Amino acid sequence: MSSTTQTTPPAQTLRDGALFAKIWRNTSEKGTFYSVQLGRTFTDGQGQIHSSDSFSNGELLRIARLAQVAYDEVLLHREEDKQIAAEANGA
Repeated sequence: MSSTTQTTPPAQTLRDGALFAKIWRNTSEKGTFYSVQLGRTFTDGQGQIHSSDSFSNGELLRIARLAQVAYDEVLLHREEDKQIAAEANGA
């Protein structure tokens, strides 16, 4: 689990069972960019929910497919950002 705390929710979360891909919208002086966090959730013996960034052999193809879908979704987000910027500039 990451030691940093996110203050804003992800732009989008994709799931395949316990596996997830969180798409984060970030801004910098160079503009908006996206990053993707891949992981899986699990519950420990005390009922606490955790996340991990390691995957079993049986999860590898599923996480690869989830990464591919996340890639496609980021492209859509970037295209939406371009359209919004064009509309704001009166194009």
